[in-house]
Amino acid sequence: MDRSRRYLIAGAVAVGAGILIGALLLRSPPPEEAAPAVEPEPAQADTAIRWKMQSPWQAGSINQEVFARFCDRVGAMSDGRLTIEPLPVGSVVAYHETLDAVSAGILDGQNGGTGYFSGKDAAFALLADLNGAYETPRQILMWLEYGGGMELARELFARYGLFYIGGVPWAAESIPAKTPIRTIEDFQGVKIRAPEGMSQEIFASIGAAPVNLPGAEVYTALERGVVDAADWGSIGMNDELGFHQIAPYPLFPGFHSLPLTDVSVRQERWDELPDDLQRIVTLAVRTFALDMVETIAMQDAEVIRDAEAKGIELIRWSDADRRTFREAAQKVWAEYGARSEMAGRIYESHLAFLRQIGLLDE
Repeated sequence: MDRSRRYLIAGAVAVGAGILIGALLLRSPPPEEAAPAVEPEPAQADTAIRWKMQSPWQAGSINQEVFARFCDRVGAMSDGRLTIEPLPVGSVVAYHETLDAVSAGILDGQNGGTGYFSGKDAAFALLADLNGAYETPRQILMWLEYGGGMELARELFARYGLFYIGGVPWAAESIPAKTPIRTIEDFQGVKIRAPEGMSQEIFASIGAAPVNLPGAEVYTALERGVVDAADWGSIGMNDELGFHQIAPYPLFPGFHSLPLTDVSVRQERWDELPDDLQRIVTLAVRTFALDMVETIAMQDAEVIRDAEAKGIELIRWSDADRRTFREAAQKVWAEYGARSEMAGRIYESHLAFLRQIGLLDE
């Protein structure tokens, strides 16, 4: 599928979501049927539904700001009938404990780091980030919405008592490094912060030494030499957190990772919502995804523009090295797909869709 067609599809999604949201916000009865506006009684405020949702994002980061905008949007679209408190990473539980916290009712929902739950089922790793597979965030959203991913995700999360509303990607990620990693061979012995699961196994297979650290500790780990490079975020996200001050050799354009977070809530809390609020939240999640993708793209563009002035050298791998990395990744995809029944179904769904859009040979 060529680039222009991909953007047309993505644009249609955005326009369609906008039309539906507008319809929800602007719908009103005909003038002859409209009743005089009635000021809400103070007691009505007590009937509002309130959720607490924790994200994997640090307080003050651009990602957390986008998450907060999503929460505000739900409140505005619902006229205050549903309010969501956007909690940054670690506010209630650790980043990898939010799934259990929502299941137990400690949190109402999460913008969860889906891949952090891969210890429970390899299916979470395959849902969160099929390393080296997709090229753009729109492609992974297409798989979710039109390639069968949403149904599989909802089935997986239901096993833990959660309703999966939708996925939120951001960008193909960059790897900041303290010394240039110009070829795949240069990864030999490199200590790299990588999230638990599939990413660590792929890096290990090409000779790197993965280190498991939460995102909040990456800067200090780079500064102290605990790691030499980091698989954390897009080039803009990494720059925002100061990584390039210590590791000014980012691999860019990104190719190794295009992650997906989830927006999910405890099933009981979802079932409490009337139908119109469920529709509002569903549409707001799709807008959240577009907002995240476009905000991060703007941030990335600014860093790329100013890279030379800031002393950042963009390291671009050859097509041959990228292909070698993908071949290594594909072996790990298959291994993860064999680890559980659910993982196998998600793996096969990805392969079918990648072939459909021309990213994988038949």
